[in-house]
Amino acid sequence: MTQHDNNPRCILALDLGTTTGWAIRGYDGLITTGTASFKPGRYDGGGMRYLRFTGWLTEIDRLSGPLSAIWFEEVRRHAGTDAAHVYGGLMASLTSWGELRGVPYEGVPVGTIKRHATGHGNAPKQAMIAAARARGYSPADDNEADAIAILYWALDARGGAG
Repeated sequence: MTQHDNNPRCILALDLGTTTGWAIRGYDGLITTGTASFKPGRYDGGGMRYLRFTGWLTEIDRLSGPLSAIWFEEVRRHAGTDAAHVYGGLMASLTSWGELRGVPYEGVPVGTIKRHATGHGNAPKQAMIAAARARGYSPADDNEADAIAILYWALDARGGAG
């Protein structure tokens, strides 16, 4: 899905997970969204998910960037241990990638994102999808909807997400 914005900064919003939701506003003001899967393959070692994620970040930066900032959903509680481990590994990969390239990054609390998108800090997944649809998007799932919400929070609350 794409829409236009007139601020020329290139920013990326991420909902980190095995299926990572993403939304990017390019220098041309075009907003593009989607999901990327970092599910390990049958014969992958434990670190391959994170290598693919950092390769994906590099490709996003190369094709759409250079990135001015990255915003991500800051999760403090996970439903299970595996989800917490995946999130921690992706966050470590993201933050080290940003540090190496001088790209600022910042987490946004889940409640803040949900409140901005729906008016309720504990909004369910369907409400987040409905909020993205109300902005004219057709998110594939709640991961993409969350990334859209993070991007708009950054644009609205941070005055262009610098």
